[in-house]
Order: sequence, then C-alpha cells, then structure tokens
Amino acid sequence: MNKKLLIFTFILTGLLFQSCEQFLVEELKTNVTANNYYVTASGYEDGVKAMYWTLDRYWGSEMGMTMAELGTDYHTNGADGSHKGFNVYDSRLSPTGDSYSRDLWNEMYRAINQCNAIVGRAADVADMSQDLKDQRVAEARFLRGLYYFTLAQTYGNIHLSLEETKGIETTANQHPAEDIYNDAIIPDLEAAASVLPTSQSDYGRPTKQAAEFLLAKAVLTRGWLTNSTADFSRAQTLMEGVINNYGHELLPVWGDLWKQDNQVNSEVIWSVQNTTDLLINASLGSSGNRFHLYFLMEYDKLPGMTRDTDNGRPWKRARPTPWAETLYNDDPATQQALGTRADVRYQQGYKHVWYANNPGTFKVNDAAGERDIVIAGIGDTALFLPHIEVPNEKRLNSQYRIYAPSEYTEIVFPSLNKFIDPIRDNRQREEGSRDFIMARLADAYLIAAEAALKAGNQSKAAEYVNVVRARAARPGREADMVVAEADVNLDYILDERARELSGEMHRWYDLTRTGKLIERVTKYNAQAAPNIKPHHVLRPIPQTHIDAVNGEYTQNDGY
Repeated sequence: MNKKLLIFTFILTGLLFQSCEQFLVEELKTNVTANNYYVTASGYEDGVKAMYWTLDRYWGSEMGMTMAELGTDYHTNGADGSHKGFNVYDSRLSPTGDSYSRDLWNEMYRAINQCNAIVGRAADVADMSQDLKDQRVAEARFLRGLYYFTLAQTYGNIHLSLEETKGIETTANQHPAEDIYNDAIIPDLEAAASVLPTSQSDYGRPTKQAAEFLLAKAVLTRGWLTNSTADFSRAQTLMEGVINNYGHELLPVWGDLWKQDNQVNSEVIWSVQNTTDLLINASLGSSGNRFHLYFLMEYDKLPGMTRDTDNGRPWKRARPTPWAETLYNDDPATQQALGTRADVRYQQGYKHVWYANNPGTFKVNDAAGERDIVIAGIGDTALFLPHIEVPNEKRLNSQYRIYAPSEYTEIVFPSLNKFIDPIRDNRQREEGSRDFIMARLADAYLIAAEAALKAGNQSKAAEYVNVVRARAARPGREADMVVAEADVNLDYILDERARELSGEMHRWYDLTRTGKLIERVTKYNAQAAPNIKPHHVLRPIPQTHIDAVNGEYTQNDGY
C-alpha cells in the first residue's frame, strides 16, 4: 500500500506555526517568513502541504454534511444540530444568520490564496528540479480549481483572484459564475491534467485521472449554466477517458467500499486522507472524517443498548426522507423485505440490527401495546428496523424492539452505515480516521450518463447507468436491475445518484446543477417544502465579506 499523504499545515503566507493565545510567547526566535522559507525546497514543499489543509475542514465535516446533504430530497434533519436552517430554509439561512455560509467562504479563499502562493512562488525555488516544481504547481492548480468550483456552485457570482494576497486588501471584484469557470476552474484543471502523473507515491495527492474527473464535472456544470451541448459532449468524452484509460474498476460487492481496511481500492480515483494518529490530529487541529457522527439514530438510549465504538456516537444530524427509502424497493409503491430486494444498496448501506451490549428487562409501548421484553444476553438482538410495517402479532412474540417506518422520528430512523468508524480509540472520540472519497468510478459512470443524456445520447446514458446498477444487483437478480433506455431521463439519473452516492456530499450540488432543487425538495422533503424558494439554489454571500470590502458587492437575490 502506498504511503498516505500526511497533511501538515502552516499559516498561509506568514509564520509557520501558531499557538493558543495563552501559550504564545511574543519573542522573535527566528526570521522565518514565507519570503525566505518558500524559496527553499523544504519550505516550498511545506507550503504545498498547507494547500491540503482545507480539504478536511469541509469534506467530512459537519459543515460539509449540512450544506451538501440537508435540505435536499434525500436527507432531512434529525433531532440535534444548530444549523437546521439549511434544511428548512427559514430565516436562519441568511447572510448573518448562520456561520457555515461565512466559514465555507473564508476557508475556501484562505486555501485559494495558499494555492496562489505556490503557483506564484515556484520560480523562486532554486534547489528543486523543474519537473518536481511543475508537478507541485499542477497540484496547486488542481486544488485551486476544486476550491473555486465549490465556491461557484455554492454562491454563484464571486470574487476571483489568481495572484497571492500578501497584505490587507479592502477591494473585491465580483465575477459572473460563468467567468469563474472560463478563467479559473477549467483552465486550472486542464493544466493540472496535462502535468499530473497517473499515480503518486504519496497516496492522496491528486493524479491525472482525478484532474480529468473533476474537469469533466466542471465542464458538465458549466454546460448546465450556459446550456452548451458542446460542454455536455466534452464532459462525456472526458469522463469516458477516466473510465477507460487508467485501470480503475468497480468493486464486485458494493458494500466492500465501506470496509475500513479496504479504503485504497480500484474504484477510488481520489480521496481526502485522514489519520488514526491522535497526536497529529491534536497538533494540527484536524477534525478528521466526522461523518461517522451525523447519520446515526439515537440507539444508545433504546432497550438493550448503550453507546460503544462499534455502533458509533449518534449525533442525529441527518435522516433519510420517506421518499429516499422507497428508492431501493423493486416497486416504489410497495414495501419489500430487505433480503428480497433486487437492489442490495439499502441492505448494505444502512444498519438494520443492533446487538445488545446492555441486556436486561425493558418496558416497551408500541402499536401492540405496553409490555416488558427480556433481552437475555450480550450479543442477542436488541433492536431491529425491518423497513416494512410489522403485524402486532410479530411484535408481541418478539424479544427485541422492532421499529417500523410508521414509528420513525427525528430520533429513531434508518442509520446510514457507510461512515461508521469503530477503530476510534474510545466511544466519545469525534475525530474519525476514514478517508473521505472525493471521486470514485461509479460516480464517473453516472456523470458520464448525465452528460450523454444532455448531449442527446440516451442509449449511452442507459448503458452507463446499467453498469452501476449491475454491480448493485442481488446475485441472480441482475436482469431485474436493468433499466430500459426509454426510461432513462434526468429524474432517473438523479434517483440513481441518490441510491449510489447517498451521504457522500453530492446531493445539493446535483440538484442545483440540474435545476431540480426546488421541484424535488418541494415534493419529497416535508420539513423543507413550506419555505424553499427559487433563490435557495445559491447560498447567501457572507455579510462579513460585503461589509469588509470597499465598493459595491451585491448580495445574492432573495437574501
């Protein structure tokens, strides 16, 4: 297994380390600055590593989960959390009402400035080969493209700078989103793809195919923005190259993607690296991958259970909408037992049984009435979510607690298990060690399908969707998973992306890119439907930014 890239961080253009205020000794010990440190190979390499810092500040964080998953057709809020405005689209989602819109803006621009420094200072580095400098600049342009892509999708018309800011600036421009794609995102990703190698000795640095993947997605998104058939065709071609040219393969079993000892595999094109080293996490202030916290129901207060590392620390932030659960049924209008469905992704992607770690006698009051159940020993079944309604007779004869869909609440709901992290050192640990997958082959097939459909090739779109569905088929049910060409439209592709990529920070961007956010949220997310308005396809520009700059910087419509 290749060595993973350890992400050490340094302050962006100033001193190398910063401390908590109570430990700060204001005595100059060295003259280390960006100007005299980044000119050395070791200093420049440290500056390169600092570009990666923002990745786990968003991808795998509560901010990322909230902004990318809540307020969609698939996920709605659970009982806990302080940022529910992103789900219900009420007054809390405003230029001053929620910190996440501000924090994402600040994190992305801080990271972009670091990327600008690496691009702009490369020529000053004397003791590094030109080939290596070219590769590091390509990494910087890849990451800058990613950060600008995230900003443009989130806020629309934004500030653009490709030069390092070295002092205080109080002026800002506001470029149309199309210009951000034309002048920054796409040129950066094209440049990165032309230089980056197809493999890296430091696993976690981007590769040529990762750049082409992100470029294809950016070109597709610009195509939606400008209604460009040429962009759709190019995005299809680019993603077909990613699919065919680099030896990536779908894992035979979908559920194997989420095994924690299998994170480096043939399907992953690029992922954000995290570490189990608690000392590194503490010294860098790294949050790790915290997605193990957000999608779990409150199992630890239910009969037979107490909190442990295997089952996770349940923060109850996000739960699937009732519509999301129907997506995996053979017939969405009916209910099927988990073991009979042709599509295995719900069975393999959600937790259905909890085994007792706190046995005893417990009082239960459900549709069958009030009674005691006796959970005899550790390892016996304590909780079961069959995901279909259950006759009262079965409840009465069961020595474990059954929760049917009619009993789901903001506390008890189906728990996505993709991100559970049982190798944390204790049950309270918030920092997780899982890599966060940014690009994988199944996503590439579905992006290629969307691009092909928009380019007018419905047959090719169906072909790519069926590749993904074939892998998700229960053995012996492959024929039942084949979708006919005539049935593959935009809504079907969005449904398939929901089934395949739930929780992976794609959903809000998928719906806003395709112009489907308002329609599908209104139809499928009861908590969000009353308040969502057309302007919610963008997030508010932080008022702190507007107030800090001289000149006119307009707020997004509706805010």
